[in-house]
Amino acid sequence: MPFENPGRDEIKRILLETKNIAVVGLSGDPDKTSHMVSAAMQAKGYRIIPVNPKETEILGEKCYKSLADIPDPIDIVNVFRRPEHTPEVAAEAVAVGAKVLWLQLGIANEEAAAIAANGGLTVIMDRCIKVEDSILLPQGRS
Repeated sequence: MPFENPGRDEIKRILLETKNIAVVGLSGDPDKTSHMVSAAMQAKGYRIIPVNPKETEILGEKCYKSLADIPDPIDIVNVFRRPEHTPEVAAEAVAVGAKVLWLQLGIANEEAAAIAANGGLTVIMDRCIKVEDSILLPQGRS
């Protein structure tokens, strides 16, 4: 059976309940899409937890080398990595008890989706979290 993203109501519920978003592949370069999207989400009140082994701090938050290094609960693992790297990220997301694996716009991987779904995570692929948040929560999260 082909993968289908959750419906709009479910995505809205996820966004309303989310506090912490671990962003795998978050760049420290403000001109990169991962940085722009994460900065916008941070401005809307989400806590962004950068995952990038090459950086120490991004957007005023401590950077972690891997999901396993993050001491706080993770609601969404938002992924800005090429599709071939996502199965490993999905396995890490399951291992740390994240609730959602979100592969950004242009990123899809059936193996990663299966790993995450079999581990109990909701999976969203090929969607931009910033766009979804803007459409579904135009007045913010309050």
